[in-house]
This record gives sequence, C-alpha cells and structure tokens, in this order.
Amino acid sequence: MQPLFLKPVFQERIWGGTVLREEFGYSIPSEKTGECWAISAHPNGPSIIENGPHKGKRLDELWKEQPELFGHPKEEVFPLLTKILDANMDLSVQVHPDDDYARVHENGELGKTECWYIIDCKEDAEMIFGHNAATREELMDQIEQGNWSSLLRRVKIKPGDFFYVPSGTIHALCEGTLVLETQQSSDTTYRVYDYDRKDENGNTRELHLEKAIEVTAVPHEDKMSSPRVETMEGLSVTTYVQSGFFSVFKWDVNGLASVPENETYRLASVINGSASLVHKEQTYSIKKGDHFILPASFGEFQLEGNCELIISQP
Repeated sequence: MQPLFLKPVFQERIWGGTVLREEFGYSIPSEKTGECWAISAHPNGPSIIENGPHKGKRLDELWKEQPELFGHPKEEVFPLLTKILDANMDLSVQVHPDDDYARVHENGELGKTECWYIIDCKEDAEMIFGHNAATREELMDQIEQGNWSSLLRRVKIKPGDFFYVPSGTIHALCEGTLVLETQQSSDTTYRVYDYDRKDENGNTRELHLEKAIEVTAVPHEDKMSSPRVETMEGLSVTTYVQSGFFSVFKWDVNGLASVPENETYRLASVINGSASLVHKEQTYSIKKGDHFILPASFGEFQLEGNCELIISQP
C-alpha cells in the first residue's frame, strides 16, 4: 500500500503559455501549454503511475484491474480529473452539460461539474461567472445580437479564492490566472463565444450554440461555497465543497501532523512547499508540483514540513 505518484499530461491550448514551466518546473511541450492534466484516467490524457509495483501502468487500467485500491467503487470509470490551468489569455466563454445530457448527446461521457482554486492571478484579475438573462429567450436573443458586455457577469478574483462551477454555468477564466481545477472526468465543453480570434491557420474555433443554450441554467444562480476551517496540530484543513460529485479541501501543513485514516481514496496536489509523508515506516518526499493518489484504507500517516495541498475525493 503506497501513494500512487502520477506523471502529468500536458495539453496545448490557443490561450496557454509557459507558467506551468516557470511555476512548477514542468517540461512542457510548447510556449502555448494551457493545461496540466495532473490526475487523469480520461482517454484523452490518462496519467501514468511513476512508482511502486504499478509503475508504468495507466490510471484507467489500474482502476479496472485493481479495484481494491479504490475501495471497490461502483463507478465504471474513474470519476474525477485534476488539472492546473495557465490562462495566459482569456479562455472561451463556455458551458458544460450535466450527466443526463452528456450521456445522450456525447456518447455516454460524464457531465462536467467543476471547481476552481485560484493559485495565483494578476492584480485586478477577473473571470466570467454566470449571465444576466432572466429567460432562455432573452439568453438566445442576447447571444444572437452579441451583447456580451450586458449578458455576461464578471467577478473580481484574487489568489486563494475558490469557486464551485456546476454544470449549466456559463463561465470563463480570464488572462493572467493560474488555477487548480477539480472536475468530473469529462472533456465536453460547449463554446458560446471565443472573441472572434483565429488559430495559427487563420481559422476561428467552432462554437456550439444550440447545445450551449439547451444546457445553460436560466436564470443563473451563484453556488458559492462557504469554506470552513478545522485546525489540528501541524495541520489546518479548509473544507471548500462537499457535493454529490466531489469533496475538495486545502491542507496547510506546518510542522508535524498526523492524518487519520480515510475510507475512500484521495487525490492530492502539492501547490506550494515540500514535506515528508511517512506511512508504515516508509518515507516519501513530496514537493510543489507533485500529484498522487492515496488508496482507499491507506491508514493513518504523518506529514512533516511546510506545504499546501489541494485534496479531493469522490
């Protein structure tokens, strides 16, 4: 029973940059790298196990072949996906379907409810979060007329902010933002608006207006979380959200902390600092940019050092 350390998968995006290399030391494929798929079993970018008896195996393979590591889950596919996003430019304005819509319209894909922890952002950064239309007819009319400034809601953001983004929420990260995203394991996005920009071949990206309008929640309702903090010796745990899709926490380690046993498996991403993870007389070094899974029934363990982790579980 060991932590499963994972090799990230990188995705190039028209809006990407180089912050993933500068901030985490990752070897990225280009100057337009937008996404680090840090913990993924999605077929568009599965992670590889980097240590222990399962070294070299894909996470999706391990999910099927060793279900005991995950507490014999009922889900057919690994349900979560952890990303780090470098929004060097504005992302497209987009919306995601829920499970029922995606199952019918996207060949059985999961829907996409997600959440964001703002690791860093430029001063006066903002994001698009929701819309101002009162009815679906008004939403359609505003989109057709291109009244983006009146339709879209803009929200100021700062490092340390957390946002819960249910399926059906129109949203977009904006320029100068570095985000850790926890989401359902889905790669389905419906673009509503892409600023009429063109790729290196002079082509605009496809929009998906009919589907987007069908799945958008009208009127918009903020589903803001109310973080709560629990402090124990050497460890402060902030609970951001506990939903039917995932629970997300931030662990601030300062010194030596004993972490009690957890029944389900946990996904962990180190976003700052370093520490030692001690489990049954085995010591593992963890540092900023590392991502790993603690198997189900991993048991109690100790963390010693100074670091920040984002933890999620189904």
